[in-house]
Amino acid sequence: MQYETLAAVDLGSNSFHLQIGRVVEDQIYLLDGLREPVRLGAGLTRDKRIDRAAQVRALDALRRFSDRLRGLPAEAVRVVGTNTLRVAKNSRQFLAEAKETLGFPIEVIAGREEARLIYIGVAHGLPLSREKRLVMDIGGGSTEFIIGIGVEPKLMDSLYMGCVSFSLKYFADGKIEKSTFKRAELAARSELQTIVKQYTRHGWAEAVASSGTARSIASILEANGWSEHGITAPGLEKLRSAILKAGEVERVELAGLREDRRSILPGGLAIMCAAFEELGMEHMSVSDAALRQGVLYDLLGRVQKHDMREVTARQFMRRYHVDTAQAQRVAALAARLYRHLHGTEGDPHAAQTLAWAAGLHEIGISIAHNGYHKHSAYVIANADMPGFSRMEQSQLARLVLAHRGKMAKLQDLSPDPGEWDLVFCLRLASLFCRSRTDFDLPRLECELTESGFRLLLPQDLLEERPLSAAALADEADEWRSIGLRLEVKPLRDAASKAA
Repeated sequence: MQYETLAAVDLGSNSFHLQIGRVVEDQIYLLDGLREPVRLGAGLTRDKRIDRAAQVRALDALRRFSDRLRGLPAEAVRVVGTNTLRVAKNSRQFLAEAKETLGFPIEVIAGREEARLIYIGVAHGLPLSREKRLVMDIGGGSTEFIIGIGVEPKLMDSLYMGCVSFSLKYFADGKIEKSTFKRAELAARSELQTIVKQYTRHGWAEAVASSGTARSIASILEANGWSEHGITAPGLEKLRSAILKAGEVERVELAGLREDRRSILPGGLAIMCAAFEELGMEHMSVSDAALRQGVLYDLLGRVQKHDMREVTARQFMRRYHVDTAQAQRVAALAARLYRHLHGTEGDPHAAQTLAWAAGLHEIGISIAHNGYHKHSAYVIANADMPGFSRMEQSQLARLVLAHRGKMAKLQDLSPDPGEWDLVFCLRLASLFCRSRTDFDLPRLECELTESGFRLLLPQDLLEERPLSAAALADEADEWRSIGLRLEVKPLRDAASKAA
């Protein structure tokens, strides 16, 4: 289905952003945007929990976003959460309330996925170039670095430092002292040491900064005559001297500084100064585009059937030398079972998730055949999978882990109620395709029952295939162990049913 309007929501550690765009062929023209300085990261307690005050600010912002998004179909809206929602221990509880308030599902994305989307957004806002570009985005809780060519990122990293987290850690009392600023810079340089060698080896022709911190610093430098355009090394030296001279956050009075950026300027500036020093930069231009624009273009790819998740799944199958024919057999039968369970009312996203799980369920064989499903699940849960959110990776890992072996292991993983249908389809498809050969699939049907599932098979099938009959008996025992029932019944022909 084609959509004329798409919307992206970025739940950042400093600000929440809503961006709405109009689709014209392969381009997105921005129509409307909202920004709420929620400071979610500032509400992160020492034991890594989002305090209630920050949650209330966030929910108030999401109510306003919800009003603007009303009427848009779910497939035309994508909501992503970043660093604070990645690290908060009570993230899951808050997200349930946030989803109820906003009216759309929320995906928490990994750091490198955030970096990929940032680069896509920035690249679409710049003239096309075949030269390498370095993009840097200082967020509230993390800072992303990307080197890419054109609209394709090549090297991506996310470092655990941000303007909110550093300002709270080093300047919480509002004082800006030379020794404290030096400590903040050294901490940022230490983080950067993990990527400097690789990035300098790749090299770049142009450096671009995105996000509010970069735009704020550039605005101050230009308004005070410390830079003609963008961010420069000499300009950063003058800005550092100016805020050190002020001595306190509340006394920083500079042309170009917005009031809502004042308290987080010292932390963001320390990170920017460290990046210039470690990467040997003299100048960075500043982009107005950022994560939310990247989310919009990635969403456009999904609705136009150019889904990055499809590309990633195929790449993983190649990387781990998956038996493609077997994966296709399992995927086809799993899809058939899902259609029997839900008919035309099935969830397209659930069906797609089932197809990805079928394609990836054997990637662990390249590590070790014994317990390969555990290896498959571990890789899926922990690898960088461009296009997939953390929740999607967790769900895929659960399905792959569940496709064989004991069912009891799933009870500790808290699967969603709707996942049991997908587990059923994947387990049964894997069971019937165990011979790894092409064969005419038997007539079979399945249906949901109040206590679980009912599988209907031709009577002669179980008589002719004792191994399958034994496997199905064992399968029924497994479902019984978690309190669900799998019934295996004979499939009557049409005449018998009519009678």
